[in-house]
Amino acid sequence: MTAQDLAGPTDRSRLLVATRSGHKLRELRELLGPLRTQLISLDDAGIAGDAIEDGWTFEANAAKKARFFAVLSGLPTLADDSGLEVEALNGGPGVRTRRYAGENATDEDNNAKLLRELAGLRPERRTARYRCALALALPEATGPRGGIPVRVSHGTLTGRIAREPQGDGGFGYDPIFEPASEPVGGRTLGLWTAEAKNRISHRGQASRRMRAILVKLGF
Repeated sequence: MTAQDLAGPTDRSRLLVATRSGHKLRELRELLGPLRTQLISLDDAGIAGDAIEDGWTFEANAAKKARFFAVLSGLPTLADDSGLEVEALNGGPGVRTRRYAGENATDEDNNAKLLRELAGLRPERRTARYRCALALALPEATGPRGGIPVRVSHGTLTGRIAREPQGDGGFGYDPIFEPASEPVGGRTLGLWTAEAKNRISHRGQASRRMRAILVKLGF
């Protein structure tokens, strides 16, 4: 599907980001760089409700969110789903990344559980990757079987899980994630600056690819 296939009468002055997190909205504004459109959150748009994220992949969940809020709002909508996959856990926690230690788990809870699960494993058994899928849905576009098609971009950052937390920067599993560019026992993302992290991060990669799509569509 080309950019022209999705182009249509949708107002390009506002792009809804399917999040209530001010942190994520600010991060995406920075990662996508200057655009002609204004990025707004669900709360900015006064939109209640939540999409059901029951997909088996990050791409499926991002697409579900993008479609759900595009229909609900009538606005072009950008949604992301991202998380951590650990080789020794057969790709877990995967789509349950945020809920790994329970529905109301904190980042610290999740990190502690993951370190317990990997206790005693050598560095070569602690390999992991961050993955991100960004999905864009335009409410006026329809696919060959009806419904709203989406454009999706992806990003992946490989590395390993450290033996203990380092640093308090970033969020999520950043204090225990060592990028592959670091030696074993090197800096976790919790010690990187936001600017340095954005240059290599899974969300940074996906955002740069999505920006190219958005520019072609006139955003």
